[in-house]
Amino acid sequence: MTVRSGRWIHVWDPEDETFWNRGGERTARRNLAFSVLSEHIGFSVWTMWSVLVLFMGPEYGLTPADKFLLTSVVTLVGAVVRVPYTFAVAVFGGRNWTVISAGLLLVPTVAAFAVMEPGTSFSTFLLVGLLAGIGGGNFASSMTNINAFFPLRKKGWALGLNAGGGNIGVPVIQLAALAIIGAGGGPRVLLGVYIPLIVVAAVLAARYMDNLASVRNDTGAARDAARDAHTWIMAFLYIGTFGSFIGYSFAFGQVLQNQFDRTPLEAAYVTFIGPLLGSLIRPVGGSLADRYGGARITLWNFVAMGAATAVLIVASMQKSLALFTAAFVVLFVLTGLGNGSTYKMIPGIFQAKARARGLVGEEAAAYGRRLSGASMGLIGAVGALGGVGINLAFRQSFLSYGSGTGAFVAFLACYAVCFAVTWAVYLRRPAARPDGAGPAPEEKPQLSYADV
Repeated sequence: MTVRSGRWIHVWDPEDETFWNRGGERTARRNLAFSVLSEHIGFSVWTMWSVLVLFMGPEYGLTPADKFLLTSVVTLVGAVVRVPYTFAVAVFGGRNWTVISAGLLLVPTVAAFAVMEPGTSFSTFLLVGLLAGIGGGNFASSMTNINAFFPLRKKGWALGLNAGGGNIGVPVIQLAALAIIGAGGGPRVLLGVYIPLIVVAAVLAARYMDNLASVRNDTGAARDAARDAHTWIMAFLYIGTFGSFIGYSFAFGQVLQNQFDRTPLEAAYVTFIGPLLGSLIRPVGGSLADRYGGARITLWNFVAMGAATAVLIVASMQKSLALFTAAFVVLFVLTGLGNGSTYKMIPGIFQAKARARGLVGEEAAAYGRRLSGASMGLIGAVGALGGVGINLAFRQSFLSYGSGTGAFVAFLACYAVCFAVTWAVYLRRPAARPDGAGPAPEEKPQLSYADV
């Protein structure tokens, strides 16, 4: 049974099956549910400008390049704040920080409500967009918190569900915008809907979530995670998966408007489909990684992402809207699968390192939870920077060539490098000795990550 004082849990051992079955699983699932709700609204607030820019017509005085720059700075802030949000779980406790971070979402939402009208300066929109970036930080603290609640055998599913439920905030706000604006409402109506939802999320987190005492005051874990090369390798791979997901979520509608002359409403009818499917498939990516190994799923997912991007290049050059839209939706689905499989790899990597250090049982599990939880915030922050790169790449491509084709060529090259890194670091087998007998007995065996 869990040992609990107030909203703090002082004894938590999810790797112990008896502990897990006697109440640990119920507690973990409850915290997961309300973590998903808060993170979901955080993603909606972070990506609300991907919707708002579609409805900022000529009367707002913004060029396509201005809009891509605006969404780029929103993405940038969302990436940067993930680092302190990761530390915040150890400082304040997971439940406490969820309440605080949910409440902070009121700041950018109310600010956007106040300035959303023609005549507002571009610099003001940039400033308010910067505020919206804090919504991106909720992901890092939520993943760090939930990682500590679940045993290794359940992490792929739990982290996939937590992140997928958060990611789905992107298509939900796009669908809400489609419904509200399609019915004759304006952007301010959309923002007004989210203000009470933010309050509800904060109240429910305060009522039903818990803090884990074992996670608090371990800020040194982030320092140790930052020193580990695998943190930065996985961050690079996450640029390829989540960076693509969030970057395309911000940019898809603008590409349809600028390259295929879609109206705001026509673009909105399509833009939610990719993020929706990419979000729903993320837990599947985690479950597949639980079963077959995250590295294997990630490797072949990058192959598929490269193939979908190649189709996008062809569709872009041929100006085929149907093929372009279909390929883009497929690419969104693949980013979701890759998001789930890469995040499953993280706890597996540090658990494998614990075994290599000779740790066993709860000692090994604690080592893995400590470093994987800390690294997730750093990996999530760097990965989200990929969204900045995608929006800047589209901006430059449209300025230089009048289309997104040049950007897609760059993305294809990036996926090829991600494939090569995944294979070289996590799947390549150590070379056998000439006699075929493998490493000599006195040699230290290489640590294998093939099953992480």
